[in-house]
This record gives sequence, C-alpha cells and structure tokens, in this order.
Amino acid sequence: MKKIVLAALTALASVGASAGAHYVPGVEGMQAASVPPPGMYYLGYLVNYSIDELRAPGSSDSLPGTNMSGTVSALANRFVYITNTKVLGADYGMETIVPVVRKSFAFAGESNTGVGDIYLGPLVLGWHGGNWDAVAAAGMWFDTGNSDSISKPGNGYKSTMLTGGGTYYFDAAKSWSGSALVRYELNSKDDSGFEPGDQVTMEWGFGKSIGPVQVGVVGYDQWQTSDDSGTGASNNQSERHAIGVEVVYPLMKEAGVMLKAAYYDEYSAKGGSKPETKGSTLRFSFVKAF
Repeated sequence: MKKIVLAALTALASVGASAGAHYVPGVEGMQAASVPPPGMYYLGYLVNYSIDELRAPGSSDSLPGTNMSGTVSALANRFVYITNTKVLGADYGMETIVPVVRKSFAFAGESNTGVGDIYLGPLVLGWHGGNWDAVAAAGMWFDTGNSDSISKPGNGYKSTMLTGGGTYYFDAAKSWSGSALVRYELNSKDDSGFEPGDQVTMEWGFGKSIGPVQVGVVGYDQWQTSDDSGTGASNNQSERHAIGVEVVYPLMKEAGVMLKAAYYDEYSAKGGSKPETKGSTLRFSFVKAF
C-alpha cells in the first residue's frame, strides 16, 4: 500500500494541484478575469492545501490506509506589469510567478521546502467594457524546481499554459459581479518518460460589494482532458471540484494595497492513472500596486 501511495505522489504539482497540473486551483476567485489598469503589481498568494484522503485510480472511492494525510503550503510570488500598449484593443502586459513550496507527507515520512517551478508569461491581454472585463494570456511553467523525491518542490516537467476568461457586472454600480477564469495546461514528459495528460482548470466567483468590502461564493473545477502516457499510464482521467467563500478588503486603498482571504472544500475528486488527493484549501492574498 505504501508503494501505491508513494507512486501517486510523484505526480503531485505545486500547491494542492492534481496530477498533471502546475497551476494551483483556488488562488483566484471573485473578478478573477479582470486585469488591472496599466502599472506594476505584486501579488503574494499564501496557500495551504490539507490532504484528507486519496481517491483510488479511476475511482471516487477512498484509498485505504492508516494515515493518508499531508499538507502542501506555498507562497507564490507573482509579478505583473501592464503596459500602456494596446494589442487588439486590449491592454498588453506580462507576468512571472516564483513559488516557494513546502510539502509534508505523514504517510511518506518526508518534508521539504524550496523554490518550485517558475512561470513566465510574455502575453497578457486585458479588455475592459462598460459592464464587463475579459482576459487572454499564454506562458510556460519551466522545470526549475528540484523534483528528485516526492516532497521536493518541483514537478519534473514543463507545461504550456493558456488562459481565457471574463467578468460581468450585473448593475451600473458594479456592486454585483460574476466571473470565470479558465487555464489549459499542455504537459511535457518528465525524466522517466511519463507524460501527464492535459489539464483544464476553471475558477469562478460571484461577489457583492458591501461598502469597501467584497464578499462572495467561489469555487474551482479541474479536469484531465487527455490520457497520460508512459509507464503506469492508463485511460483513466482525474478530476476535482470545490466550493468556498471569499472576502476582499482594501487595506490601504490610496496605497494600492488589498487583502483577500478564501476557503475551499473539495466535495468531489476522482483518481486518474494514479490516486488523486481530496482535501481543503485556505488562501490569503496580498496585492500591492506600484
């Protein structure tokens, strides 16, 4: 049984992600598809994913075991620069993400901390209408993190990530909003020759502004869209689904500082070629405009 669990965890991505995904579901919520105006921004995502159980390969049944718990925590440092240049009517920008990751697995007896795989996004396009926003982006996750054991911060392969989404405001004051942000990841092979299937992640949120505070319901859905390949691969495809709540507070509006907090509970998960984790995510975000 321990060998099965260890094999499953070799495919874990960064914070709470499923096999085959670099992108962490649950880091964006309300108005996730709204790109800020031209300027330089720092976004710090402090995320803790608690693993409650593992779902068996190709199944929604729990994998038996005495202690299947674990945690993956990270500070994802995201830097976004939106220029004054227009491309196809959109504000053009670029971004990078540098995650610092700690993985701790009780069932494996391992814990490690380090810099994970780095993302470079040379293309960010943000459109703004009277009562809507939209975004399109593209970039790559590079194989920069150490991945020589299951608790090391790297995934061991590269991924190309494509992004698209929109936000709609239901009233003239923009106090009610609904948004959806979709990330599609195309994965490469790791050093062992195993290639995780492609993955799509949708994050969504419905929010209401009450004075300076914004509150709402958020969630994420993640599906594997193509089969894994290589040793141990099958035609089973993983998925996970979560729902939660988010609060946004402008700490120092004049200084461009904003705090966000969200909690997600995964109500459904299914294993793919390997077992899939099921758990909960607690996320704090710090946003600073320069």
